Amino acid sequence: MATYSTEISTGGGGWQPDAPLKLSIVNRNQVVPESGAPATGTTVTWSGDAGKGSVTFFDNGSNFQGTAQFPGEGPVGYRGKRTG
Repeated sequence: MATYSTEISTGGGGWQPDAPLKLSIVNRNQVVPESGAPATGTTVTWSGDAGKGSVTFFDNGSNFQGTAQFPGEGPVGYRGKRTG
């Protein structure tokens, strides 16, 4: 599992803090190691009742950049920095 502090950007207001992202893919340990982060170039996409997003990791999984969309809202820029 890897934990990231995150920010969103709507374009006009700059980057704003968002809730932490905890990433764990239990049955695909090679994608997100149990005690590590995804490799550079790994892309993770999700979709569910709480929203959808797609992010790509770089700097050995220390950072990610992508987009997210939450219920009732338009898409936003989404980025994060690993904290754990």
